[in-house]
Amino acid sequence: MWAAAVCAGSAAWLMDGRDRTAQRIRSVLGAGVPERAGGGSWRRAVAAGRARVRHEWWCLAAGAVVALLGESPLPLVAGTAGVPLAGRVRRARDTRRERERRGDAVIALCGALAGEVRAGRQPGEALRVALDGSTRGGDGSGGDGAGEGRSAVLAAARFGGDVPGAFGEAAREPGAEGLLGLAACWRVAVDRGAGLAAGLERLEGALRSERDQRADLRAQLAGARSTAVMLAGLPVLGLLMGSALGAEPLRVLLHTGAGLGCLAAGGVLEGVGVWWALRIVRGAEGR
Repeated sequence: MWAAAVCAGSAAWLMDGRDRTAQRIRSVLGAGVPERAGGGSWRRAVAAGRARVRHEWWCLAAGAVVALLGESPLPLVAGTAGVPLAGRVRRARDTRRERERRGDAVIALCGALAGEVRAGRQPGEALRVALDGSTRGGDGSGGDGAGEGRSAVLAAARFGGDVPGAFGEAAREPGAEGLLGLAACWRVAVDRGAGLAAGLERLEGALRSERDQRADLRAQLAGARSTAVMLAGLPVLGLLMGSALGAEPLRVLLHTGAGLGCLAAGGVLEGVGVWWALRIVRGAEGR
């Protein structure tokens, strides 16, 4: 059983390393290689599916290994139940990263637009150039911070439409709330003839300062989050130490009534403790 566990872990580690190596090669060489029609979206979907499998199904793999070592199906059931929980954690992490990416893109758009206006371009032309430049500089997936509303903003700028209204629609995307300030600057500059570049520069500075404050707060809370994760892993360390001493903790926990009771109570307390600690950290980050 120990040999099977070691082999399974080695195979998973090798496959994960191979996937990461392939991703690095594609990131370096694939930027300038044109893809066939329909091939890019299919490959991105396959890559996303591999990422989900690689991250979420580790719970099931760990449960299967512990079930083999402890000769009980309970760890396998627990690992299966942990798959959707791990998926939820992954989706929350991806949502947070996407929100931060949109916020950074809005800041970059404000700076680029202010620079184009300072260079002497008209607001509509400057917005088109800034949007096109942000798209070429990114991955083409809404790098301007407007997300799905980018086409509406670009059409409004090109054909004389309601640009502030288009910015307002695009600001509904999580992380793109700064576009509301850009819409206000645009409305004041166009309707009243105020300086658009000066307003955009002030807006960029305010958004950048807010982002830096969030990053500083997140860095200060990293120690508390790491402590919570370390405390959550102490029971696993205790099981490993007991196994090394020959106490057979898995047999006691999985094949005796007192052990099952301790396992259930410990699992509930462990889950509540981790949830409460992370809730405190998230509450501090949201202030």
